[in-house]
Amino acid sequence: MERLTKILIGALFGLVALPTFAWKPWPLPMDSADLRRDTLLYGGEMQTVAASGTYAPFWFTSDRFGSVSEQPFSGNLSLYFGKELTRPNRWFDYSFGIEGIGRVDTKKVSAFLQRFYGHVRLYIMDITLGIKPQQYGNQDEELSSGGLLFSMNSRPMPRITIGIDQYTPFPLTYGYLEVKGGLTHGWFIDNVYVKHSYLHHKFVAGRLGGKLLVNISYEFHHAAQWGGKSPVHGDLGNSFRNFWNVFWARSGGGTINEQINAYGNHIGSQNLGIDVKWKNWKVSAYWQSIFEDGPVNIMWKAMNISDGLWGVSVKQTRWPFISSLCYEFINTTDQSGSFHDKDGLVFGGDDNYFNNSVYRNGWNSFYRTIGTPFITSPIYNADGSIATLNNRTMAHHIGLKGNIYGYRYRTLVTYAENYGLYNDGDALKSTNTAILLEVKKQFPKAWNLDFSLAFGADIGSQFGNSYSVMFSVTKRGIIKIKTKNEKLESKIKTKHNK
Repeated sequence: MERLTKILIGALFGLVALPTFAWKPWPLPMDSADLRRDTLLYGGEMQTVAASGTYAPFWFTSDRFGSVSEQPFSGNLSLYFGKELTRPNRWFDYSFGIEGIGRVDTKKVSAFLQRFYGHVRLYIMDITLGIKPQQYGNQDEELSSGGLLFSMNSRPMPRITIGIDQYTPFPLTYGYLEVKGGLTHGWFIDNVYVKHSYLHHKFVAGRLGGKLLVNISYEFHHAAQWGGKSPVHGDLGNSFRNFWNVFWARSGGGTINEQINAYGNHIGSQNLGIDVKWKNWKVSAYWQSIFEDGPVNIMWKAMNISDGLWGVSVKQTRWPFISSLCYEFINTTDQSGSFHDKDGLVFGGDDNYFNNSVYRNGWNSFYRTIGTPFITSPIYNADGSIATLNNRTMAHHIGLKGNIYGYRYRTLVTYAENYGLYNDGDALKSTNTAILLEVKKQFPKAWNLDFSLAFGADIGSQFGNSYSVMFSVTKRGIIKIKTKNEKLESKIKTKHNK
């Protein structure tokens, strides 16, 4: 791996050792005063979708962690129970959660675990084990189309992660330098083509600025599929030596491709971000690049420099009717050209994002792309193929949210042009305009239920025209756990009343 990659990985090890030297843990933001104490959370949701086309609209199914079916008619019932992190500025805290989803659509009835995890925070170090939906990247969390490498498009997989989840002040920098990072080992449990393969993911991030008006951030992510048993190549290796080769992206393995390039299916991203905060306003600009196959270079020296995600997010708290606005441009059409040429040495080219000759299902989980949903998920393949058949796309995306007289709304509008695979050219060009308008309202007097009504549409040749409505009812609640003092006060009060 390139020297840059090794330096950044070394920085990751530095993050692991950071708790020994750091003096101030990250304060956890809270949405409710009730969550500042040990509380148990519960919730349930009923959801129905009815569409006129072959598929439910794009924004009904994408970036929802695989919870909503792509079929035109479906219904979901989900139940949740758990605890959030509630102890800021303390040495120890924990959380856990379990969520089950039962789903029926026009093709099948299914049930699966969407969450099943435990999380321990020791000072600033986080350890998570299990199935937990997670976001990575510097994109807008609510209005973005999703990160390039990791979006919210696929179901979460079981994994164990150790690292620092929140930006934390680095020692002796007076809070002007903050860092975070993590190391993950996961399991692909869909068992599509290669059985029992693993996920490797590590990232390191830094942010400069602290309390200054302008903050600048950088993230480096490296991920890989490895191990498992292939129906063609047999056992792909599951030893610690194999893991070590994956960690450093070294060549090895039993296939010719892995001996020439690197053991496993490697992919990664580098992200830059600028945040400007002023009074009630926050403006963020971010850029995400992607790399696959060839050596890792700094983004502006990459051979696929024209590929990436560019975004701008504006948030303000003064006028609630438009609280957030986001625009993104996504391009994955270049893919380093037909070949790489560096100092006369031809290598790589046609990066073929999210596809791999050994792991033929590629960068997908349960037939949905793990990265940006604009690289079309195999779940839409009419021929039943498990590979990605459209990874060259260009899209403009706009998101908007706000609150009007207690009615919370979110709208997404995206126009995408798709060109299939690298050698397909304009022959398979397709377009899609995806629209979502979602309105939510909470009714405290009706058991504190949250009602949501959404309208969605796909217009174009990619998925065909489809118009749909989604209706959901959500109930959330808090079970307070009494402290020792409260228990004592309750006993005294009971005795006094008697």
